[in-house]
Amino acid sequence: MLSKNQVKYLHSLRLGKFRELNRVFIAEGIKLVEDLLESHFRIQIIYGTHDWIESHQRVLASGEYVIQEVTEEELKKISSLVTPNEVLVVAGYPAPDIPAPDSMGKIILLLDRIQDPGNLGTIIRTADWFGISHVFCSPDTVDFYNPKVIQATMGSFCRVSIHHTDFKQLLAGLSDSWHIYGTISDGENIYKTELHFPAAIVIGNESRGISDEYLPLMTHRLGIPSWSKGADSLNAAIAAGIICSEFSRRLGS
Repeated sequence: MLSKNQVKYLHSLRLGKFRELNRVFIAEGIKLVEDLLESHFRIQIIYGTHDWIESHQRVLASGEYVIQEVTEEELKKISSLVTPNEVLVVAGYPAPDIPAPDSMGKIILLLDRIQDPGNLGTIIRTADWFGISHVFCSPDTVDFYNPKVIQATMGSFCRVSIHHTDFKQLLAGLSDSWHIYGTISDGENIYKTELHFPAAIVIGNESRGISDEYLPLMTHRLGIPSWSKGADSLNAAIAAGIICSEFSRRLGS
């Protein structure tokens, strides 16, 4: 049975200050946990229903973590989902690691002040789809380990490395061969502009765009043309999807 202290601890991990204090986060649901079991993340404890544990005996046998069977009612007590989904895990943060520029690939994403957890999770999922291995978040972007972000990635966070870092320091460390693209509403038409690689693509806040302090660091400014007379902006995650698609298309052509 789950103790009151366990329930209290798991509830506390919904808040960033307690995740940071303990250096752990929560992920739940069959798909997310299966991806975690195959990833580099260090799982500490698994709370699973009897049926889930029985159906995953083979993969669980090779792990070094605690497995605790819980009832569906107990899972409801610790889950943040409207409909709990058989399993919840507590996993540790990986060690902070900013990769060397020559190991980042041809495209990286820099997310400036993205505040909506769903947007951040969707952008990470989009990066995974297009084979982008590294996503960098400004210090004031929503916490990647927020349960809503983790859920929105649909497991893609296990394949995309996420880094919270200072953009000025990051961009200063890139060689002159890198092209820094800022996405702004009045930038050059992405479909008519020649794109260069390796490319660092900066995507700004949902309503305020890229911070003024970063704009001078951009070597190119890109925009997505609109064919509407009424719409004045795109959702940040949708804009990121369009941009990643066009860069990936050009890279592969």
